[in-house]
Amino acid sequence: MTWNPLKRKNDADNAAQVAFDSEPEGTGKGRPTPKRKQAEAENLHPIVPKDRKASRKVEREKLRVRQDSEYQAMRTGDVNHMPKAERLASRVYVRDYIDARWNIAEFFVPIAFIILLGSFIVSSFYPVLSVPLLILMYVYLFASVIDIAIMWRGLKRKLIAKFGEQSVAKGSRMASYAWSRTLQMRRWRMPRPSSKKHGNWPK
Repeated sequence: MTWNPLKRKNDADNAAQVAFDSEPEGTGKGRPTPKRKQAEAENLHPIVPKDRKASRKVEREKLRVRQDSEYQAMRTGDVNHMPKAERLASRVYVRDYIDARWNIAEFFVPIAFIILLGSFIVSSFYPVLSVPLLILMYVYLFASVIDIAIMWRGLKRKLIAKFGEQSVAKGSRMASYAWSRTLQMRRWRMPRPSSKKHGNWPK
């Protein structure tokens, strides 16, 4: 039998490889422990709720409850629970200012409806009267626009003095907010007026 000097070395390497392969996973040298391996796997793959449909249902229910709460706050005038945009001090000031004055524009929609209805009825019997009625409606519209312009001019000056130029910047959309509230009848405005009567001007 020929002696092979490499045979013993090969046998030792094979024995070491078998011993290394037979070790439990995660306990060998240089391998992460089971806890570390699990933590890394969770970081790479965040835990997702098993029942996504139920999770979405819960989120929708939370959103509905919050919206109901905010709507109720707007109906009662509870500023602290209104939507975030409506809690801004500058918007509260705008609402109180508009609610304190008599606005010609707030009656435009019902008056225009009455005039158009009257014009439709009158035109069946006295067609000549329909033209003056339409002229009356346009006169009221023109007066409403002038009233809104006067309102905004005074309100803008007060907003700048109290809250600075940024309160009336284009990004604030304060002008459109004031105009839209002016066009609404007082009893239909949301959020509801903080005072039941006109004349209570904000300080």
